[in-house]
Amino acid sequence: MNIHEYQGKEILKQYGVSVPNGRVAYTVEEAVDAAKELGTDVVVVKAQIHAGGRGKAGGVKVAKDLKEVRTYAEELLGKTLVTHQTGPSGKEVKRLLIEEGCDIQKEYYIGFVLDRDSDCIVLMASEEGGTDIEEVAEKNPEKIFKEYIDPVVGLVPYQARKIAFQINIPDQVINKAVTFMLGLYRVFIEKDCSIVEINPLVVTGDNQVLALDAKFNFDDNALYRQKEVMAYRDLDEEDAKEIEASKYQLSYISLEGNIGCMVNGAGLAMATMDIIKHYNGDPANFLDVGGGATEEKVKEAFKIILSDSQVRGIFVNIFGGIMKCDIIAAGVVAAAKELGLDVPLVVRLEGTNVELGKQILRESGLNITAAESMADGAQKIVSLVG
Repeated sequence: MNIHEYQGKEILKQYGVSVPNGRVAYTVEEAVDAAKELGTDVVVVKAQIHAGGRGKAGGVKVAKDLKEVRTYAEELLGKTLVTHQTGPSGKEVKRLLIEEGCDIQKEYYIGFVLDRDSDCIVLMASEEGGTDIEEVAEKNPEKIFKEYIDPVVGLVPYQARKIAFQINIPDQVINKAVTFMLGLYRVFIEKDCSIVEINPLVVTGDNQVLALDAKFNFDDNALYRQKEVMAYRDLDEEDAKEIEASKYQLSYISLEGNIGCMVNGAGLAMATMDIIKHYNGDPANFLDVGGGATEEKVKEAFKIILSDSQVRGIFVNIFGGIMKCDIIAAGVVAAAKELGLDVPLVVRLEGTNVELGKQILRESGLNITAAESMADGAQKIVSLVG
């Protein structure tokens, strides 16, 4: 789960991590009032969407007076912002962060991420702040420094100090930078984050160390114990189909293809998408119904797939271990009859109660194409859609 920049900064402040003063605004008048309240000579007007690259896309404006704040707020609110992370459809700006300007002397990058190879949280830092860290990693990998954190001990001050020296934080603010990193690590751990990025971290003319931007991603599996984080969820920023899927504990991610997929198991779902691509098809979604799906759950999953106007065919690929093939078949038949199936449907069933599942499909009266294997099913659905 992602949250907005201003929400991330609210969390940071709770942990003593320094951020510029700012106010969220949903209307032009609220933006102007927020700027008046801040009372600074320079005000930054920032579009709030769940995507990076807002500055390059024109979503961050520097205003020198209230008139400019009004102009920029009118320009950004309601605008569809297209960045390298939103895809070509972009995201509509529905809220702004009105923030005090600051005297930036130098920009840096600080981030925490879980490294699965080492089973450790890694502190990453670079003095190439304000740019895409992926770009820095590709062109100047020697400028990215890492500290692997012992999960028992946690981040210790000497590691943060070492990073601060490596990225050339000025001597007079080393201690502030260390305090910043230690506070940021506490946020990462206590809020069950999977990624925290501060880009840029800035040192100002009056020797402050501030998070000028904040990107958070949280572990969905831990949200049950993160009530405060859940309260930050912005459904306007999420795909409607993904929201509906979450109500039924379905793992669903919308893609841009035209072949709907219903699979049980994340690994099989990934393999199914790969083999569709192998045969020159294009999957419309990732959908894992899980091992304990009921007929009702399968029915809802099928509805979600059919609600995508881009879907021109559906491939159901089930290997029944815990999941029983007859339950999948019954759910598919019920949903297809209720919604009126008007696109090709290919079904491959294997495993527990497979013969019963195939019998349910045969006797349904629906136009269902049976597949003997995953490859056979992928070829058939690509051919039918094509």
